[in-house]
Amino acid sequence: MGKVWFVGAGPGAPDLITVRGSQVLARADAILYTGSLVAETALQWAPAGCEIADSKSMDLAQVTDWLLTRAERHASVVRLQTGDPTLYGVLAELAQPLDAAGVEVGIVPGVSSAMAAAAAAGEVLTLPEVTQTVIFTRFAGRTPMAPGESFAALAKHGCTLCIFLSIERIGAVAEALTGAGWAADAPAVVVHKATWPGEEQVLRGTLSDIAERCRQAGIVRQAMILVSPALGARQRPPGATSKLYDAEFERRFRGKGAGG
Repeated sequence: MGKVWFVGAGPGAPDLITVRGSQVLARADAILYTGSLVAETALQWAPAGCEIADSKSMDLAQVTDWLLTRAERHASVVRLQTGDPTLYGVLAELAQPLDAAGVEVGIVPGVSSAMAAAAAAGEVLTLPEVTQTVIFTRFAGRTPMAPGESFAALAKHGCTLCIFLSIERIGAVAEALTGAGWAADAPAVVVHKATWPGEEQVLRGTLSDIAERCRQAGIVRQAMILVSPALGARQRPPGATSKLYDAEFERRFRGKGAGG
């Protein structure tokens, strides 16, 4: 039996795959990638003669069978998927039958679209004395939320929310946020296809108009919704600063009052 690698391709730009991820691809004998989400440019790392297949028309059983049969033939098989394999994927469901068959599994993390979206928009997700908590979540759809994780309950924390897989319900998302206490004029950012060459779009608005802005732009899929009290921090008057570089804050490598 060979080894099956779950590799995060990152958010879209081919050079945002990790060095380790590109090296694993370069040694692969077979690659199954999610063609509906992963840019084909990520396959530039694949070696000549590598078997490559697109899983966009496969169901879970077919993906599992493909990985198992290739692991019987090859030393290194890659499941290449968007973002990070541990976030909003089916890694656990795919790994279980591989584990049962005695196939070794490896995981290579990838850059999440949450970080890519913040970078594309030039925003920060945390800010001293404003918000120090980031919640990765989604709006309930065909997959219900787990008990105790309702979107409204999470929104009440008032911290940064990176909202995945919910752009098609952006209106309901905005309504839920205002219902949880967020102001109607609270800023919101939507990033479509963050880092995808020639396809990235950044929309800015408020909870009262972001749904209409998305409708006018035709954004209905592959987008990250960011809401946070830290949005727009670069345009605000200076506030509390990080203690990390405070000259009066003593650190292991710098005494109090020692400067930078």
